[in-house]
Amino acid sequence: MTPLMFKDAFWGSSFTCHAGYDAVIQRLRDGKQMCKDVEELLKMRTLAEEKYGKELVTIARKAGGHTEISTLRATFDLLKTEIENVGNFHIQLADILKEEVKKIETFRERQKEHRKKFQSIMEKVQKKKVSLYKRTVESKKNYEARCREADEAEQGAEKTTTSCKNSEKMRNRAKQCRQTANEAEKLYIANIDQLESVRRDWKETHKSTCEVFQQMEGDRIRMLRCSLWDHCNHLSMQCVKDDEFMEEVRQLLEKCDITTDNNHFIGMKATGSKPPEPLLFESYYQATTSRDGNPSQAYAVVGEEDAVMRCSGPLLVSPGNNGVDDLQNSQSSMTPSGEFDISDGGYAPLRGLQYAATVSADGDSYIVLYDYTGREADELSVSIGEVVRVLEQGEDGWWTAERDGLTGLVPGNFLGKM
Repeated sequence: MTPLMFKDAFWGSSFTCHAGYDAVIQRLRDGKQMCKDVEELLKMRTLAEEKYGKELVTIARKAGGHTEISTLRATFDLLKTEIENVGNFHIQLADILKEEVKKIETFRERQKEHRKKFQSIMEKVQKKKVSLYKRTVESKKNYEARCREADEAEQGAEKTTTSCKNSEKMRNRAKQCRQTANEAEKLYIANIDQLESVRRDWKETHKSTCEVFQQMEGDRIRMLRCSLWDHCNHLSMQCVKDDEFMEEVRQLLEKCDITTDNNHFIGMKATGSKPPEPLLFESYYQATTSRDGNPSQAYAVVGEEDAVMRCSGPLLVSPGNNGVDDLQNSQSSMTPSGEFDISDGGYAPLRGLQYAATVSADGDSYIVLYDYTGREADELSVSIGEVVRVLEQGEDGWWTAERDGLTGLVPGNFLGKM
């Protein structure tokens, strides 16, 4: 695009008209206001960035998350760190914007001084031109008036012929009027010449001032364009930086694993690998029944497989009250099919009862009343009718017994005193 020039486009329509120059000056004033508007925009943006950055830093430092563990805790801690980094970056951006505001202010003040210097010169030339123009117009009017008077006086002198005395007087007056007109003419011509000199000076000053003002306007537009461009770059950089910070969090989130976190929690806070044993039924009548010699109340059966559960407290029935004599008193008989026939409230006779009866009585010897299969490494498996030697009677209901050289724990209520 072909550039247009201020010096070729802002001339007045008349000799004393300064509309073109006034338009240029108004443009410079508008440019000054634009600089102030940009400054105000950057100042407000500076305050917003600084406030936002400080709030982000405060949020990051006040955020909790201390109860979390493992990979999610690491991700959350990184997120807080990156939020604080984003906040600090916004605070740095606010400082950069403050520097930009100072640059614009300095530029605006420098242009103001430069403009005032040329504006002062231009105003002096304009005032001189207008003043001389007015003087020239006055001298022209005076010249024209003197010329009319001289013409009238000469015409009057030519018409006067009756009296010599009046005729001489009229000729002298016409001569004086002509001399005055000539002097007025000379003054008028001198003013015209001086006005032309001032006009040429004003013309050159106007051209040079317009060139300077156009250059100043170009510098202003260039400076503001660069400032706004830098501002946009800073904001873009902020967005890119924010995304980089968040990308680090996203990368760590990809490593956040549910199984890892759960395993880490179990490894730190595990309280046991087995549930507590069930609470067994304790019959109100078991003590009376045991004293009456009914072996049916002397043990507790858990589950369908009649498995005895090992408890932390005493077993249900006090062991040692079921002797061989009680077992022998049971009234029962076996059916032809090999099954026991239970009579009046008794139980079938225990297998191996005859073997137990043949063993000599011993203070530490007990007979096994019920089959038991050990479930732990420190337990002893026994079968009904076997004779064991009790080494220690535990308060929790589990006794240490020995059989055939093997030692282990056996439920005390599964044994009967011989």
